Amino acid sequence: MAMPDSARPRPTPTSASYSITVRIYAVPDASVVGRLATAVTEAGGMVTAIDVSESRHDRITIDVTCSAGNGEHSEEIVAALRALEGIEVHRVSDRTFLLHLGGKISVESKVPLRTRDDLSMAYTPGVGRVSLALAAHPEDVSKLTIKGNSVAVVTDGSAVLGLGNIGPGAALPVMEGKAALFKRFADIDAWPICLDTQDVDEIVQTVKHIAPGFGGINLEDISAPRCFEVEARLRAELDIPVFHDDQHGTAIVVLAALTNALRCVRKGLASIRVVVSGGGAAGTAIVDLLLAAGVRHVLVWDKEGILSPTDTALSVAKAELARKTNPEGVTGDLHDALCGADVFIGVSAPRVLPAEWIGDMAEDPVVFALANPDPETDVDEARKYATILATGRSDYPNQINNVLAFPGVFRGLLDSQASEVTTAMLLRAASALAHCVSDEQLNPAYIVPSVFDPSVPKAVAAAVREAAQPPSRVMGDRGME
Repeated sequence: MAMPDSARPRPTPTSASYSITVRIYAVPDASVVGRLATAVTEAGGMVTAIDVSESRHDRITIDVTCSAGNGEHSEEIVAALRALEGIEVHRVSDRTFLLHLGGKISVESKVPLRTRDDLSMAYTPGVGRVSLALAAHPEDVSKLTIKGNSVAVVTDGSAVLGLGNIGPGAALPVMEGKAALFKRFADIDAWPICLDTQDVDEIVQTVKHIAPGFGGINLEDISAPRCFEVEARLRAELDIPVFHDDQHGTAIVVLAALTNALRCVRKGLASIRVVVSGGGAAGTAIVDLLLAAGVRHVLVWDKEGILSPTDTALSVAKAELARKTNPEGVTGDLHDALCGADVFIGVSAPRVLPAEWIGDMAEDPVVFALANPDPETDVDEARKYATILATGRSDYPNQINNVLAFPGVFRGLLDSQASEVTTAMLLRAASALAHCVSDEQLNPAYIVPSVFDPSVPKAVAAAVREAAQPPSRVMGDRGME
């Protein structure tokens, strides 16, 4: 008797981040490849390649590459392969770990170093002339060195992805990845800087000491409220732009996605009611940018409940957030906040939002469940209630991904030689990103462009450059068009 659909276990969504290659020794048999593929599929995996790497009269060697949903699922797939008759699992390789062997970035010379003349110009004695010229004219450092195209990606390892306070060494692969994205999407040379301190004074002093070699500072994975003070002090004390991507990159993409979501449901920023789940770094920046964009009604929910200015136990940062968003002093839980709300934006924790609560929101609810890797709600269930649904994951439509913002933002900052990051830049960047989705492309399953759309970093960079120009210059440029 067939199992009813409702009783079947829900398949685990597979991901390339849990991709494995299993090397198998098998008896020569024409059916073996089919049996291997069937075993992986029945275990819920996705076969991406099957290669016969060696064939002998007594044995064939087969590499089976497949994607799983998580580490435990990978083990289940391997166990299913081991259970096949005539099969010996020789080795299991995790493709994600293999990709990271030796690191993901390197330094390469942009100039040829083939002859003595090359060396004499690139290094001594010719480089001395350049150094003396820069000592006399320090304003030219950005033109004659890597400074004009370089960004420091700085972390203290205190809030890495959704993994928490795992330290600077464990944070290094993430910072390397960030540097690789800078290069891939904006041709910016970025350097991972992992600091072995979580003291605000030491972080600020260290970044100030290394700042002369960089055109911008990208703060990354520094926990709240420490990140607020670090960013504020560095912005006040440095003459190069400082950008905390977990805050402002997230806020830019959220505002762009919300702009397009509201285009779909025909609502305006000024009239909607928004609930933000999570009052940390990302939540605070999202709220600030939404308010700057014209949103008037916001409630923030966190572990304390709905943040209210009447709650004297709140931290300084959360009390300020409550004052800006909830002047009436509304109290209650997340369900209370959601009743009648138009938009839910989650930057908090997995499964805090039961899907059925979305049904208590206003007509055509918009839900951004951005906790990674596990969203605030069951995505498959939430689809039954939400008109528009976005997550931070790449295996669902509408991925809210910071890579849509930060490469273009820094490209614009470096090109304009900006000394600061302004709210006007963030708003322009969000608008430019939103308009990368045309009216013809826009639909509830496509509210943000692909991260591989080459027009995205160019559009964002152009918006930042324009916002960085003095008003008279911008008006003059437009007058010449």
